Amino acid sequence: MDRPHTLAGRIARYGYWAFCAAILIFLVAPIGAIVPLSFNSGSLLSYPLAGLSTRWYQELITSPYWMAAFRNSLIVALATTAISTPLGALAALGMNRLSPRWRPLVMSLLIAPMVAPVIVLATGAYFLYAPLRLTDSYLGLILAHTTLAAPYVVLAVNASLQGFDTGLLRAASSLGATPRLAFIRVLLPMIGPGVAAGAIFAFMTSFDEIVMAIFLAGPEQRTLPLQMFDGVREQISPTITAAASVLIATSVILLGVVELLRRRGARLTASAA
Repeated sequence: MDRPHTLAGRIARYGYWAFCAAILIFLVAPIGAIVPLSFNSGSLLSYPLAGLSTRWYQELITSPYWMAAFRNSLIVALATTAISTPLGALAALGMNRLSPRWRPLVMSLLIAPMVAPVIVLATGAYFLYAPLRLTDSYLGLILAHTTLAAPYVVLAVNASLQGFDTGLLRAASSLGATPRLAFIRVLLPMIGPGVAAGAIFAFMTSFDEIVMAIFLAGPEQRTLPLQMFDGVREQISPTITAAASVLIATSVILLGVVELLRRRGARLTASAA
């Protein structure tokens, strides 16, 4: 962005950045307010802090209920990622082979779970899974989370395919590469960052999801967000802020990895062009 040379242009430029900063602070401040509370030595969720302490992180680590919930979230999220990543990637590859006339329709169907309210999907999943005895089970929760996570993989892989030159596959075939070898050696490295980014989004979607867990999870499948929700409803404890801070840190780290993958994908696309 070129620097404005007039006074009015500089004022407009600084005003624009100030407006963007104000919006960012407005969005991030409620999240940032949780982190200091997790280090409060007192037992009340209030400012000013009574002192600094890591007692609530110690409570989070030593509590069997919180650790069981964290383990359940990790199991469900990893299984959801393992299922939704190949499904979403294959769906994106298949959609890009369709006629441009049908792609918008197929895309709208694939990302429909992102548009529909989660409460509607959870209600439908409950009535569908209950006769099949998939409620109160890891399998039912994983399948429901896969429904929510797969569209993110489709979008990430589809974005990677937009910059892919299909002539590279034809060139590989002309040099004697089989379709399988061309996919592994040519296509997969180019869309790999998109696939990895989609997997990260799928993991985050499952790890933070609560509505499906409320409808489908039993006592043995209680996830970390569900444990936090029950803790707020039954007994407000600063341990919740420690768990929330862990979720915030995990999300920030994963989003940083997604940004690195995006930049790597952009470099690969530029080098291929």
